[in-house]
Amino acid sequence: MEHLECCARFLRGTLVRAAVRRYLPWALAASMMAGSLLKELSPLPESYLSNKRNVLNVYFVKLAWAWTFCLLLPFIALTTYHLTGKAGLVLRRLSTLLVGTAIWYVFTALFSNIEHYTGSCYQSPALERVRKEHQSKQQCHGEGGFWHGFDISGHSFLLTFCALMIVEEMAVLHEVKTDRSHRFHTPITSLVVALGFLTFIWVWMFLCTAVYFHNLSQKVFGTLFGLLSWYGTYGFWYLKSFSPGLPPQSCSLNLKQDSYKE
Repeated sequence: MEHLECCARFLRGTLVRAAVRRYLPWALAASMMAGSLLKELSPLPESYLSNKRNVLNVYFVKLAWAWTFCLLLPFIALTTYHLTGKAGLVLRRLSTLLVGTAIWYVFTALFSNIEHYTGSCYQSPALERVRKEHQSKQQCHGEGGFWHGFDISGHSFLLTFCALMIVEEMAVLHEVKTDRSHRFHTPITSLVVALGFLTFIWVWMFLCTAVYFHNLSQKVFGTLFGLLSWYGTYGFWYLKSFSPGLPPQSCSLNLKQDSYKE
């Protein structure tokens, strides 16, 4: 338990800083550009991380929203109830996960449709001959072809959105104070560690995507949609009274009142 608490203290001091929330979006955008330029001008040699079948990609990135959802759900519920004691506010804040799920679903479907309507089926990755008889990606792959369209980077989009969402929600730790005797101490501490490490994985895999996969324009659009999703929610809509609201912060409101920063 002592090691867990030390790790939690380190993550609190690292991810909960206001500077992290302020500069992380810019850092992600800059690293995407730098990694993409490196890929175009001086590609890195092949490595384990450049293989799409690597463990982090298969078991974490491809399930990025599921991991984020499952860890944020108890974290938001416990911290909000601990600070406010109101079940209604807990449900209201948990609706951020429904919003996030809708964002994930809509953009994933949008990217898939864009790739479909801008693509064609080719004989091989060299794009040597169009196979016009195959009009969908699934049919093309099923017949051994190669589908080529404008494939917006879903990884760039989702990893950006998930990392920024976790950092925004962890800002509540400025207000959460528990000692070892408190009933929420152990679960909150465990969730802080899990969410912290998950954030580092998302940022690391975002960098790997930048230097190994997709072209520059595909990653620009993916990252841009991730940033817009984050800003549209936490930077705009959640500031309104008719929204799920921001994580409760006593510096901007009375925590025992049913209100949020507006």
